Amino acid sequence: MLKGASTLLAGTIFGVGLAISEMINPAKVLAFLDIAGRWDPSLALVMAGALAMTTVGFRIVLKRPAPWFAPRFELPSGGQIDGRLLAGAAVFGIGWGLVGFCPGPAIASLAFAEVESLIFVAAMLAGAALYQVGSGRAESGTWFSRRT
Repeated sequence: MLKGASTLLAGTIFGVGLAISEMINPAKVLAFLDIAGRWDPSLALVMAGALAMTTVGFRIVLKRPAPWFAPRFELPSGGQIDGRLLAGAAVFGIGWGLVGFCPGPAIASLAFAEVESLIFVAAMLAGAALYQVGSGRAESGTWFSRRT
C-alpha cells in the first residue's frame, strides 16, 4: 500500500514538473532542439535543474542501506557502450526530434487527451511490444520487466 502510494506521489510530482516546465508541449521541445533557427534555450535550465537535483539526491539517498520499499537498490552496472545502447539512443533522439515527445512527457500529456499524444503513446507501446516479441521476452512471461 505504501509502495503504491509513494509511486503515485512520485509520478504525480514528476508529471506536474513536466507540465510546469512545458516539456509536454512538443512545440516548446522542438524550439529547444532548433539551434539553427528560432532556438528556445529555456529547457536547458530545466535539464540543468534536474541534473543538479539528481546529483545531490543520489548522494543523499545512496547513503541509505536500501530504499524504503525494496530490499536493495537497483542500479545499472554501467560502463558498457554497445550497439544496443547506441541504437536505442538513436531511436530515442530521432523520435524526440521528429515529434517533440519522449516517453515521460508523452504519458503526462495524455491528461490533455490530444490526438497527437494518444498516437505517440500508442506507437511507443506498440514499439515496446514489438521489441518484447522480437527479443523472445514476451513468451517468457517478462513483459515490460527490467533486465537484472
